[in-house]
Amino acid sequence: MEETYLLNVEGVRKKILHGGQGELPKFQDGSKITFHFQTLKDDFERTVIDDSREAGIPMEIIVGKMFKLEIWETLLSSMRTGEVAEFWCDAIHTGMYALVSRGMRRIAEGRDPLEGQKHRCGMGNMFDYHSTGYDDLDELQRTPQPLIFIMELFRVEEPSAYKRDTWAMSKEEKLAAVPVLHSEGNRLVLRKEFAQAAAKYQEAVICLRNLQAKEKPWEDGWLKLESLVTPLVLNYCQCQLELGEYYEVLEHTTELLQKHN
Repeated sequence: MEETYLLNVEGVRKKILHGGQGELPKFQDGSKITFHFQTLKDDFERTVIDDSREAGIPMEIIVGKMFKLEIWETLLSSMRTGEVAEFWCDAIHTGMYALVSRGMRRIAEGRDPLEGQKHRCGMGNMFDYHSTGYDDLDELQRTPQPLIFIMELFRVEEPSAYKRDTWAMSKEEKLAAVPVLHSEGNRLVLRKEFAQAAAKYQEAVICLRNLQAKEKPWEDGWLKLESLVTPLVLNYCQCQLELGEYYEVLEHTTELLQKHN
């Protein structure tokens, strides 16, 4: 279709390249959107910056979880399943693109997207942002500019239709997931599947640690969560002991002894 559709958002234009099917999906909080995208410069050559098809893996975002490039959620929520659309976005919406692209590129390269930001002071992290490690993205950081996004929407899954990663869960969902993961770990231990059991215990600990991060250390809420963490860590250590990971066992049990004399 040649006609350009204006979204009800300042600095955004939309052109449908291929119509989708059915009604507009329900983009409720927690829904998972799966799509391919291509990012182009708004220049004569329409220079390609990124193309998710080259990586071979579709992009996924969770609605309502504050993806760094907020405009993408707005663009995708205007699309039907199977639709391909081109969006022109003014620079007011694209300022974070370089940092988002850096993370996606590092994941595609099999690298840690937070590489260089760990164990660094605030000033160190700030300095790290002066260079993304990619010349074309550094240019975008220095001179924010309009970008063109071509997106193909594959599917929109309701929160109950897929297994969500820990970071995408609400507080209530994390608390509900912990006893389930604990039981699954225990079941796997009885079957002597220690590596799989350790993964379940670890996932439960991550849920609780995420919740603890929002509590004040050593106050009632924090201590209550800590009491749930301790048996899970011990179970995890028992699995690692069976797997011969002795140094990891020593590290975790020493930390527990230091906290609980």
